[in-house]
Amino acid sequence: MSEDNNTTNHAYNVLEHIVKSVVEKPDEVKIDIQNSDDQTTLAVKVGDGDMGRVIGRRGRIANAIRTVTRAAAVRDGVTISVEFID
Repeated sequence: MSEDNNTTNHAYNVLEHIVKSVVEKPDEVKIDIQNSDDQTTLAVKVGDGDMGRVIGRRGRIANAIRTVTRAAAVRDGVTISVEFID
């Protein structure tokens, strides 16, 4: 994470910890920060075979991860969205 993104630091750390806890290959987890005028997007990439673990049945795990990350972003005072990139 770069120094320019200190405002998303807490949300980034929470997201990284959760995703790495869910996958089988935590070393292959990559999170890219994409800033726009009104919102920050955290794009999550995981290793081969781990996307299903992160998304879960009917997207329940992915939605839970998004909810917790957005709650962490409130502490940072920013609006966050989380995308899972295949």
